[in-house]
Amino acid sequence: METFERLESEVRGYCRSWPTVFDRASGSRVYDENGRPYLDFFAGAGSLNYGHNNPELKASLVEYLTDDRIVHSLDAYSVAKRDFLKTFEEIVLKPRGLDYKVQFPGPAGNNAVEAALKLARKYTGRETIVNFTNGFHGMTLGALAVTGNSMKRGGAGVPLGHVATMPFDNYMDGRTPDFLWLRSLLEDSGSGLDKPAAVIVETVQGEGGINVASAQWLRELSDLCREYGILMIVDDIQMGCGRTGDFFSFEEAGITPDIVTLSKSISGYGLPMALTLFKRELDVWEPGEHNGTFRGFNPAMVTGTEALRRYWTDNSFAEATKAKGEMVASRLEEIAAEHAEFDAHVRGRGLARGLAFGQAGIAKAVAAESYERGLLIETSGPEDEVAKLLPPLTTSDEDLLAGLDIMAEAARAATKVAQPA
Repeated sequence: METFERLESEVRGYCRSWPTVFDRASGSRVYDENGRPYLDFFAGAGSLNYGHNNPELKASLVEYLTDDRIVHSLDAYSVAKRDFLKTFEEIVLKPRGLDYKVQFPGPAGNNAVEAALKLARKYTGRETIVNFTNGFHGMTLGALAVTGNSMKRGGAGVPLGHVATMPFDNYMDGRTPDFLWLRSLLEDSGSGLDKPAAVIVETVQGEGGINVASAQWLRELSDLCREYGILMIVDDIQMGCGRTGDFFSFEEAGITPDIVTLSKSISGYGLPMALTLFKRELDVWEPGEHNGTFRGFNPAMVTGTEALRRYWTDNSFAEATKAKGEMVASRLEEIAAEHAEFDAHVRGRGLARGLAFGQAGIAKAVAAESYERGLLIETSGPEDEVAKLLPPLTTSDEDLLAGLDIMAEAARAATKVAQPA
C-alpha cells in the first residue's frame, strides 16, 4: 500500500477501516487483489442498490459503449437522456402522481443539494434554510451549511450561515410537542428567525445515525411548511431509489415535497449521476444560470434507464425489499438482546438498518471485527455509535443471514473486551 500512503492525501477515510486493495466485485461480494471475498453491506454508501456489476445493467452499458454512442454531452440533447427522462416519467413520476421537472445539476449528490438550495432561495427571495439536528447533506459549502456534523463543518474554513437548525424527530425529551420550537419562532416577530425559504430534511438520517422520522412527523412538517409558505426539500440521495422499500422514501408518509434530491443509486451501476426534482411552478431558472461540465454523463443515464425498467415497473421489488428489511431487523433484534447491558438497540427502515450502542467505541469495534471476518460495514452517528448496514437490495436472503451471523460474532468479540458503563 506504499503507493497510496506516499501519493494520496491524508483525507482518505474508508481505506483506513478496510486496509486491503480491492480488485473485483460481483453482486453482494467484493474481492481484494489476493482473491479474498468480502460480503458487502456498504454498497458504495448506498450507490449500488442493485449490486456490483449487475449483469443486466452491465450488458446495456457495454452495448452502448461498444457502439460508440455519445458519452459526454453537458446539457445538449441526447438519445440516452431522452430515454431516461421518458422512462423516469412513465415508471416513477406518473404512477405516483408527481408532476416534477427534472434538473441534471452535476454528477454527485452535493450538486443536487446545492441546486435545490439555490432554487429555493431564488424562487422565494429569502435566504434562510431550516435544517435538522444530525442531518447530512454533503461537503460543498452550501450543503455543509445545512449539515449537523461538527467535524465536517469544521473543515469548511469559513462561516456557514443562512441556516437555522431545528430538532429532528425524537431529538428532544419525548415530552415536548414536535415543531413547538420551530412554530414558536415562526409566529414570534421577535424571535430573530427570518422567514425561511425552505426546510431540508432526510426521512432517515443515514450518516446521522439511522434516525428514522415517523410518517406522522413528516406529515406535520409538510403541513407546517405549507401553512407558512416554506418550500419542503426532501434529501433522498441515500434513502431513495428503493432503499427503504418504496422508490422514494417519503411515499410512506403520503407527502409531496416541493423539491427532491436524488443521486447515489439513480444510475443503478455506481456511475456518477444526480437529479434535482421540483414542482413545475418552481422552474424559474434562466438558461445556463446553474450549470456544470459533467451534467450529461450518458452512460449513467443508460444504466439508470435499464434499472428502472428491470426493477420498478411494478411493486414486487419494493415489497421484496421491505420483507428483507423486516428479516434483517428481526435478526438484529436478537443480536441487540444479547448485549442489552450496552444499551444495544436497532434502528432503521427497509434495508437501511443500524445496530446502535449506548457506549462509545463498541460500534466501531463491531465494524472492525466484521471486516476481519469478511464483512464490510461502516459506522454512523455523531459518536460513531451505530454499526450501519446498507446491503445491496438484490442481496439474497442467504447472504443477508450470513452477513448478520458475522455481525453477531463481531458484536460478541467487541463486547467481550468492553465493560458496561
